[in-house]
Amino acid sequence: MDRVKTVIKGRRDSVLAFGIVIVAYIVMQLLVMTGNISNSLSGMLVPICAYIVMAVSLNLTVGILGELSLGHAGFMSVGAFTGIVVTTALADSVPSPALRLLIAMLFAALFAGIAGVIVGVPVLRLKGDYLAIVTLAFGEIIKNIINVLYVGMDGNGLHFSIIKQSFVLEEGGKMIINGPIGVSGIDKISSFTAGFVLILVTLFVILNLINSRQGRAIMAVRDNRIAADSIGISTTRYKLMAFVISAAFAGMAGTLYAMNYSTVTATKFDFNLSILVLVFVVLGGLGNIWGSIIAAALLTLLPELLRALNFNDYRMLVYAILLIALMLFNNSGIKEKLLERRALRKAEAAEKKKEAV
Repeated sequence: MDRVKTVIKGRRDSVLAFGIVIVAYIVMQLLVMTGNISNSLSGMLVPICAYIVMAVSLNLTVGILGELSLGHAGFMSVGAFTGIVVTTALADSVPSPALRLLIAMLFAALFAGIAGVIVGVPVLRLKGDYLAIVTLAFGEIIKNIINVLYVGMDGNGLHFSIIKQSFVLEEGGKMIINGPIGVSGIDKISSFTAGFVLILVTLFVILNLINSRQGRAIMAVRDNRIAADSIGISTTRYKLMAFVISAAFAGMAGTLYAMNYSTVTATKFDFNLSILVLVFVVLGGLGNIWGSIIAAALLTLLPELLRALNFNDYRMLVYAILLIALMLFNNSGIKEKLLERRALRKAEAAEKKKEAV
């Protein structure tokens, strides 16, 4: 009976998460078509989609697996610059922007997943603060590597160099990544619809993983690693699985994010971005997927909404106060009491129905 209730709860949360995304997409499309949305808010739709994917994927590591990662921006940067290189290389051979973006996202997921394996194999043997520090270091290492990376393309293909540009491009060649200057002149092929589809794919994969046998094994590792080992669950395997899947979706979000701007530098994907995504996860609720969606969208829009309401001088103060209030609410026990009362009312209603029958 408990297993049936767990399955029903999981399916309900899945339907709720998909419903929030689909309703929000329809509403925003109607606002865009009728011209009832400002240019600044319209320009934030793609970044919001990228942040939602980042928050949902990080929740898999932090909320479901129970490991604190501060290097999620590093995986996002791997995906961003991989996507830029792929879309530039395919500009002539694949004329369709949507198809180029899809291929770029797949390559971004592959390379970010490989980075997740490289980092995860040694790092996931650690736990707590040690894991957080090492993942933070990984994010900074990736940022500094991209800062000294030079990538160009000409008739002979792609050229790579580290620290300084040691290659000469043929006539008609193009620099793609130019060290600390980053990338400029990007063909902006990301769209709100592409972001919406990526969110649906992310939710489909992660929610199905959570509600599967593998997901239950991951949560068993989170709850009690020793007990999981004692019944034959490979803790290393399942921890690495969650970490790599999380990294792959962060890479895809990076491509979506990068292809929305004409200029991208490695400094966009710094420690502050990792902390911002972690804030989305914590305020939305650890392990709460639809909470991460709402928190990512709301906290990204909130500063701009406050600016539009002429709170420009105080908007960051209001933003900080709301963050503190939400954190206190989530940790005060009020939320749990409300949920307990709701469950109690449902149980009483069910009992009365049985008595009536």
